[in-house]
Amino acid sequence: MTASLDLEHLRTLVAIAECGGFGKAAAARHISQPALSQHVRLLERGLKRKLFERDGRHMRLTHDGEQVLAEARRIIDVHDAALTRLAAEPDKTIVVGSTEHSAGQILPEMIRALRAAFPDSATRFEIGRSTQLAEAVGKGTVDFAFVLDPSGRGAGHLVGQLPLVWYAARGWTPPTDGQAWPLIAFEEPCGLRDRAQSTLVDDGLRVEVVAQSTTLEGVLAGVRAGLGVALLPNAGGRAEGLSVQGELPDAGTVHLRMVVRRGLAPAVEQTALAGGTEFFTQRPHLHLVRGA
Repeated sequence: MTASLDLEHLRTLVAIAECGGFGKAAAARHISQPALSQHVRLLERGLKRKLFERDGRHMRLTHDGEQVLAEARRIIDVHDAALTRLAAEPDKTIVVGSTEHSAGQILPEMIRALRAAFPDSATRFEIGRSTQLAEAVGKGTVDFAFVLDPSGRGAGHLVGQLPLVWYAARGWTPPTDGQAWPLIAFEEPCGLRDRAQSTLVDDGLRVEVVAQSTTLEGVLAGVRAGLGVALLPNAGGRAEGLSVQGELPDAGTVHLRMVVRRGLAPAVEQTALAGGTEFFTQRPHLHLVRGA
């Protein structure tokens, strides 16, 4: 049997019991359902007990699961009460994450909203790829982040959709006579890269990744150098030195979500969400998701 219990795994068990299922619990905890299932598997492995069993189309707690749930609630109550008693001066810095694609447009809106609502708090920004930001939010090092969700099934608040646009250098000559379309993309794993390749292939076009980068600047540099085309979300800014390749098939939109760390003050979360949706409200050419 395990020598210690992971508090996050115990919180997951309680969330499943209180929410009535894995899917709702994952949404409540702001993590993906696979990650939530992994918490349960690790807890079962450490305790050498089966915590859930299938009951028709649903999962229910076993007798052992009910026992572990009761202990989990006691442990969490004692832990949280201790934190309350030992609480130091709260950190007055709000850490905001954003992908490179939307940082230039969304972050200025966020600065104004946070300064107006929390004048005594400082704001710090983390710019990165969606996967990295989601991990940082999960670890609690970032308070909330705006991330891209090409699958449309990610966790967090859905605030809007950004149109996907094909870009190339001005004056760039497209391939002819059945030649492969040269694609510039982010390094894998990348949902936008997958969307670009599948969109071209589904339209009967050949595609070849000729350059890749871990950053947006790297992708844009390759496009501006005339190496090929790139599929990028348009958050309302102008792509300097680039032209839209309208002859390529429509790639649709990508969801923009706001993921939030566990325990973030509700006032901060609501202010951030309002700022994100306001960004879309002021730009009718973008796709606002109301009531998200």
